[in-house]
Amino acid sequence: MATYSSVLSLSLCFLVLSHCCFAQLLEQQQQNVWQRLQQQQQHRALRSKTECQIERLNAQEPTRRFESEAGVIEFWDATHEQFECAGVQAVRHQIRRNGLLLPYYTNTPLLMYIIQGRGIHSTVIPGCAETYETESGESRTGERRRSFNDRHQKLRRFRAGDVLALPAGVTFWMYNDAEEPIVTVSLLDTSNHANQLDLTFRSFFLAGNPQRGVQQQFVGRQQETTMQERRSEQETTSKGGNIFNGFDTEILSEAFNVDVETIRRLQGQNEERGVIVRAEELRLTLPEESEQEERREQQQREGGRWPLNGLEETICTMKFRENIGHPSRSDVYNPRGGRVSTVNSLSLPILNFLQLSAERGTLYRNAIVAPHWNMNAHSIIYIIRGSGRIQVVGNAGRSVFDDEVRENQLLIVPQNFAIVKRAGNEGLEYIAFKTNDNAMVNPLAGRLSALRAMPEEVLMNSYQISRQEARSLKYNREELTVFGPGSRSSRREEYA
Repeated sequence: MATYSSVLSLSLCFLVLSHCCFAQLLEQQQQNVWQRLQQQQQHRALRSKTECQIERLNAQEPTRRFESEAGVIEFWDATHEQFECAGVQAVRHQIRRNGLLLPYYTNTPLLMYIIQGRGIHSTVIPGCAETYETESGESRTGERRRSFNDRHQKLRRFRAGDVLALPAGVTFWMYNDAEEPIVTVSLLDTSNHANQLDLTFRSFFLAGNPQRGVQQQFVGRQQETTMQERRSEQETTSKGGNIFNGFDTEILSEAFNVDVETIRRLQGQNEERGVIVRAEELRLTLPEESEQEERREQQQREGGRWPLNGLEETICTMKFRENIGHPSRSDVYNPRGGRVSTVNSLSLPILNFLQLSAERGTLYRNAIVAPHWNMNAHSIIYIIRGSGRIQVVGNAGRSVFDDEVRENQLLIVPQNFAIVKRAGNEGLEYIAFKTNDNAMVNPLAGRLSALRAMPEEVLMNSYQISRQEARSLKYNREELTVFGPGSRSSRREEYA
């Protein structure tokens, strides 16, 4: 009995010590996470090297266009004050049928929205296992034949309405295996904590010869540069290419254990196809998990999202895609006005590391998004379809933007600047990238508005209005943030 009591006591002590150790470990992990978030917030406080003295905003269109064999890449002017203030850049891709966007990585996190089309992509994560295998043919060695299976990391499907989240320094490629061209727009967060370089976006291609596009981009960057400066930039970029091009051929041949001719092809010295090439012989086999994943997402949209416990999201199995284009994915819906969908770190945990999020809006004819401001993020709005009127007001109470916006235009709204959107006769669709993983919006009108939350007496004295007028300001709009055209919510007949 004494022995049993001793064993029981030792077991209890072990459990208590284990619990204490586990609690200390959990507390330490929480402290590390909190410190990391504080560092990220401190870095975001220094997002820009400019003073952001914005007196006037402008809707921007791409200023540089680079043709490739199977597609087009377009850039917005990154030297414009609005982009420098927000610490971001933007790019648009168009990939034709059988087009392959060559593998590359960037120095900044990237948030991509699929406007049109569908295809296959892969995010190659260093250190993760090659968990997928496809048969790639036979090879003869002497009198024997060997069957080779190609091992690679997971391939994923994407479709219109998807948001793809790409960390900095991670290799990415995409392929169009459908008839319809793929059209994407991407936000490049150059001031993100993951980028320890300057505020210039850099793409590092693993294949092809992108020097022509890079040269044109640098030459057209600033009109005030002298001819000597332009010539120097041309000489510098004319020696460019993919990252293998800068290495010695013999060293690469030894490193890969292949012949020199193969290395020359790897370096792309004679490539003239650009960075989006035609790949008609590309045959990719996707695992059945891709279809199962789409079915699970559909079930989640219909029945609510599954709770996350933090254990199922490792870097090698982490989810990089979320669809916010499907109507069932809407977070706010008004049958008279339209719908708004959001994706943030709660629905796509990798955005916690990227510190980015997005909002997808579809407004019906003459519908209005309530006047509001973004509390903790800049908003980079790209017009997908239709047209409308947007007004932006700064801290001095003066309008800094009041104009019609149309398809393919981009507008940057600085943090805390108030904005209102009204769709035109053909409606308005947009995607808004936010520079925070959990961007918060504060509306000025509607059920969740700042005015609705204030006492009537405060409104009466603030605006010198009657009690009835104060009640009208508070209760005449019962919708959330998307308002129907010319609608009036039913007024309360009795007030408490």
